[in-house]
Amino acid sequence: MQSADRSLAASRRNNPQPCGFFNDPSRECTCTPPMIQRYVSKISGPLLDRIDIHIDMPAVRFQELRQDAGGESSDDIRARVIKARERQLERFQGEKIYCNSQMSSRQIRRYCNISPDCERMLESAMNRLGLSARAHDRILKVARTIADLNGYENVSNEHLSEAIQYRSLDRSYWT
Repeated sequence: MQSADRSLAASRRNNPQPCGFFNDPSRECTCTPPMIQRYVSKISGPLLDRIDIHIDMPAVRFQELRQDAGGESSDDIRARVIKARERQLERFQGEKIYCNSQMSSRQIRRYCNISPDCERMLESAMNRLGLSARAHDRILKVARTIADLNGYENVSNEHLSEAIQYRSLDRSYWT
């Protein structure tokens, strides 16, 4: 297979429709809604439920690649991740797990306490997006991790809202 063919094949594996240009600002998607639905139906709902974070990433233009984006340095991110991992190790002492992704349903209820406002937001998202119980648990685990990365003891509305946004494939293609 030539490198251009491999590149196109990789692009198609990472895109939720056949041509690979959905939401691409520089190229037009040529797929019809039935084509997209047929394409995404190849991934089962239960398999998709097992993916914690779904993000639709548009292609990056050349000028954006060449610019200094600024933002947080890798060293700063590494330090935040190390602190979050330390928080998790401390939290789960004696639990036979070491990170949020390993929490059982019982542990999620214990360690992902959310306010009544968060409860309403999560319920609304569950109903509006038609999310499963597995998606519910994954949202709470991701929200707990976001809170840990930001140095918060409790999961806030912002953490939960961000975690819900990471279920973009549930919203965009499988509803």
